[in-house]
Amino acid sequence: MKQLIFRLMAAMFLMAFAASCQKKDGLELAIGATPQPHAEILNFIKSDFEAKGFKLKIVEFTDYVAPNSALIDGSIDANFFQHIPYLEERVEWVENLVSVFGVHVEPFALYSLKYKTIDELPNGTLIAIPNDPTNGGRAMLLLEENGLVKLKPNAGLAATEHDIIENPREFNFVAMEAAALPSGLRDVGAACINGNFALQAGFNTKKDSLIIEGAASPYVNIVVVRKGNENDPRITALKEIMLSPKTRDFINKTWTDGSVIPVF
Repeated sequence: MKQLIFRLMAAMFLMAFAASCQKKDGLELAIGATPQPHAEILNFIKSDFEAKGFKLKIVEFTDYVAPNSALIDGSIDANFFQHIPYLEERVEWVENLVSVFGVHVEPFALYSLKYKTIDELPNGTLIAIPNDPTNGGRAMLLLEENGLVKLKPNAGLAATEHDIIENPREFNFVAMEAAALPSGLRDVGAACINGNFALQAGFNTKKDSLIIEGAASPYVNIVVVRKGNENDPRITALKEIMLSPKTRDFINKTWTDGSVIPVF
């Protein structure tokens, strides 16, 4: 029995030592991601990445701030959850982080549990939008694109409800944490929801949305690293695999509803 326990302890020590060496030797890439579709895509390419002699550690986050904080403090080596307008939202992020490649677009859309079309939305409907400036602006642009409001000509990507100059149906707006929008949908008439959170909530982008972002969206989801690590061999290998025809086919076959669209 003692010999068996000794062997088990030795095996556990060797496994821990090997993992430690792999991290120390720079073979492990710890990448932060939101669960869908980002972590799902990363799990798909994991075996191909590891076949190149590296190890992929996927760290899941459920909000939009922590992945950048973790990347800056070195807890992770890269992240995959955001688009460039969001990355440029804070000076700290711009100073320390950089996009290395784009992967896909998740069309932003307006959803409702109470109404089936935008024409059914009553005057004065309360519409929820993300509370971060970038995605709040994205919501305003989506509403303007579909003729629900008109914004100041110079409002740009950071538009807010204060930039509305025409609101013929007198819609009201409330800002919520992006991750809370699907659950908050029952308390409002409609909500503009990011693609990844809509996916997690079980929405079908094409079938369930009232209006949806066009294919020319500037909000491409990107892989981000700390400045100076753009040419890290792990990132080079990750880019090659993530932007491969195999990954593109996986995305197209997995999200047939158009909720995730590859850009490569």
